[in-house]
Amino acid sequence: MLTRRYFIKSSAVVMAGFGIAPAWLARAAGPEDGKRKILISIFQRGAADGLNIVVPFFEKRYYDIRPSIAIPAPGKPNGAIDLDGRFALHPQLQPLKPLWDSGQLAIVHAAGSPDGNRSHFEAQDQMESGTPGRTTEDGWLNRTLQPATPSTSPIRAVAMGSKMPRTLRGTRNAIAVGDLQQFQARDQSVASILEGMYASTPDAQMGAQGKGTFDAMKMIDSINRTAYTPANGAQYVGEFGNALRGIARLIKSDAGLEVAFADIGGWDHHSNENGQLPGLLNQFGTSLAAFARDMGDRMSDIVLVTMSEFGRTAAEDGNNGTDHGHGNAMFVLGGPVNGGKVYGTWPGLQPEQLFERRDLQVTTDFRAVLSELVRDHLSQPAERAFPGYKLGDPLGLLKT
Repeated sequence: MLTRRYFIKSSAVVMAGFGIAPAWLARAAGPEDGKRKILISIFQRGAADGLNIVVPFFEKRYYDIRPSIAIPAPGKPNGAIDLDGRFALHPQLQPLKPLWDSGQLAIVHAAGSPDGNRSHFEAQDQMESGTPGRTTEDGWLNRTLQPATPSTSPIRAVAMGSKMPRTLRGTRNAIAVGDLQQFQARDQSVASILEGMYASTPDAQMGAQGKGTFDAMKMIDSINRTAYTPANGAQYVGEFGNALRGIARLIKSDAGLEVAFADIGGWDHHSNENGQLPGLLNQFGTSLAAFARDMGDRMSDIVLVTMSEFGRTAAEDGNNGTDHGHGNAMFVLGGPVNGGKVYGTWPGLQPEQLFERRDLQVTTDFRAVLSELVRDHLSQPAERAFPGYKLGDPLGLLKT
């Protein structure tokens, strides 16, 4: 008898690819004018140091409590990149400055989860669930999607990675793809086995999920039969760049992508932060900028948002690093974004202003940011994505 575990395992085996072009490709392409609103979620796993990524250089105490690792103020050697006379980008994020200047990039500082959990895995699960203080089996990005119809694309929800992230788990079909560039047709006999499995299983849900996975793999293989060259000289960097390149390729295929997810790890810098953070930010910033360059005019329908499970301590530790903290910075990028502005209420870095007298306070719930994007960009009910959360006054992240 087929078991769900066996079915899922077998489905993973055939992710190697197929050579069957789906007959319903045109139907999944979406609106006739090609316009489809897309939301991309990026997770910085490991707890990124928002204070050194978006530097509050106007705060003298920032330099007092980070004598070894603080980023120099704009105008000084290796100084940060001034944004608004108060905040500045880490110098390795120079590729993002033109997006800030053109109004496509906004920053929400002192953002994060209202829950003070400092466990990486618990905090990540709760943030991906969209339910601070508890974890759900499904994720906020999956709940954002409407129920499927016969014309729904099987690749409307894609995670670039070897396994399905919690944020895309749920009742709406989604697919995880390890490396789009390596996905190619190999074994038709295995494909036939999988097709027979989903057709014969007595488990209706399993059969539907299997068919969705099978159809998605056929579509991806069909897309991969055409060579892809990033537009406008865009150059992606590293594994994160490859993930964004894959998302860009799926969007340009007009195959019905609605939401996508990618992550980038390595942010847990308990020591030698200034030796590790620059290279990671170079990959992060260069690839985000490459994605915007590659997409060109299509950015008018795309919003990309970044987040991390929590921030770092306000003060450096004894190893020229930082420990697990609280408040952080989120980036919101896209054509619809009302950018060129740092959003949120700055809480200050004095001891009495810090969370538990050690961390940047969270003054903007991450759900406020995501709810606004779900409601105003995707035109979906925010309360479905974030049950129990009541969205207050909008931040104004998107153009009206």
